[in-house]
Amino acid sequence: MIDLGPAARESIRLVEGVTDEQLNAPTPCEGTSVAGLLDHFMSLTHAFTCGARKVQPTEDTGGLPDAEHLNPDWRTVLPRRLQELVAAWDEPSAWEGIAVVGEVSMPAEQMGVVALDELVLHGWDLARSTGQPFSCDDESTQAVLAFTAAMSEPGTADSRVGLFGPVVQVPEEATAFDRALGFAGRDPRWG
Repeated sequence: MIDLGPAARESIRLVEGVTDEQLNAPTPCEGTSVAGLLDHFMSLTHAFTCGARKVQPTEDTGGLPDAEHLNPDWRTVLPRRLQELVAAWDEPSAWEGIAVVGEVSMPAEQMGVVALDELVLHGWDLARSTGQPFSCDDESTQAVLAFTAAMSEPGTADSRVGLFGPVVQVPEEATAFDRALGFAGRDPRWG
């Protein structure tokens, strides 16, 4: 089991720091505005919570991030969903059996890592887009680095489609977090 709490708390802090004037700002996710990224956060938190609980989502969680579909109550709903996500993955049963998120089915212990990866990387995206500082605890950094590095191995190109962009080369002396960003197709210097 991995603790999603630190990444979720950081995401909540970042969400609370977003101003209305920043909603149309670009993000490291090409073609996605801050509002679109928040819409994606809304969907992914619900989808991964349902995946942990082994239940069907009660709303459509598919599709591309879309600023036009951002729930007008995102400032209150998204922090609550982030807390629900943590609570769902704190249950030992969340890490057992098969978890289904969207149209992807995989062992739950792997899906939990994907959930963490989504929180950390999109948290960083949100921080960079809105000029806020970002921090990631060591345990989360190591889990995301292991996941993104594995997804960058030869023969994984098909698995990366829709998940990560092309690998961005970072200096050998880069931090573990910057290496994870590079493996995830993000430029640590984006801004």
